[in-house]
Amino acid sequence: MIKKILVSQPKPSSEKSPYFDIASKYGVELVFRPFIKVEGISAKEFRAQKVNILEHTAIVFTSRHAIDHFFTLAKELRVAIPEDMKYFCVTETISLYIQKYVQYRKRKVFFGTTGKIDDLIPTMAKHKTEKYLVPMSDVHNDSIARLMDAKKLQHRECVMYRTVSNDFTPEEVKTFDYDMLVFFSPAGIESLIKNFPDFKQGDIAIATFGPATAKAVKDAGLRLDLEAPSEKYPSMTGALEYYLKEKQG
Repeated sequence: MIKKILVSQPKPSSEKSPYFDIASKYGVELVFRPFIKVEGISAKEFRAQKVNILEHTAIVFTSRHAIDHFFTLAKELRVAIPEDMKYFCVTETISLYIQKYVQYRKRKVFFGTTGKIDDLIPTMAKHKTEKYLVPMSDVHNDSIARLMDAKKLQHRECVMYRTVSNDFTPEEVKTFDYDMLVFFSPAGIESLIKNFPDFKQGDIAIATFGPATAKAVKDAGLRLDLEAPSEKYPSMTGALEYYLKEKQG
């Protein structure tokens, strides 16, 4: 019987989140507790990459983390970002977040509509003369670089932040009594193994979102009980509701 579920993400800010509907509908307790956190790299680590921010005329942002760590590092390095710097963001929400650091001007901020970098590339291709800088996490693939190369855009990728384990306190380890764990990244599985080296799955159900996370569960020798997205359930909440209905039905 599933009564207590740990969701390895921050608690949704909106009361309208489908997670809360699931909790009341199926009488389960949901605990939101990220297994991983993002932290910026030091100015020294950034300098070691030999990247000159001011040699670039446009910045590509794929997340709010990228924005936070870009402007934090620039401040630490005492780099004054020019007013005519252009910003290309994968969504409008991310583009609006720039206002936290600079005055938002329509003529210098561009954004995609789908949240995928592929959707932003045509806009970037219209600005062929720009020199693009792409702040990234320490864990990334070359997909952005390949797409930009295909359009012959001048670009440079650099690491500005990293994903690390959000370690559990001894008290949290003692009271770890969940019937189900929900993961969204392979780093979350790594953190589980790091925090609980003697973890025995037993009856604990494990749910994952995304193929890489599902693979990480299997690679760790654990049992995967629920995998999303699927054709029928594109969201984690949709898959979770179906699973609970089956279990309780």
